[in-house]
Amino acid sequence: MSTSPLKAGDLVQVTRAASVQFVEPIMCRVIRVLDWITYDRWMWLDVYQLDDRGDAVARRSIFVQPAGLRATPVGARLTTADPVSVIPHNQGEPAS
Repeated sequence: MSTSPLKAGDLVQVTRAASVQFVEPIMCRVIRVLDWITYDRWMWLDVYQLDDRGDAVARRSIFVQPAGLRATPVGARLTTADPVSVIPHNQGEPAS
């Protein structure tokens, strides 16, 4: 994560580098940084976990090392998978 502090609205990818519980990375939008007392170089965040479309699917409080978070620009694609192409079936030919 960059040296700038996290703030509400920031998009971050939470990976195993941020905390061992995140074996599979998740995308989150920061709600707020909690001011709870914790260990050095760790913090609690209130976040919305996002799906591939950027919609909130869960609200979570997560315990992470900010150095392990990856900042994501607002408006960036949240998935690396290519969209599925839909090819319409030609109605004049029988399906094979």
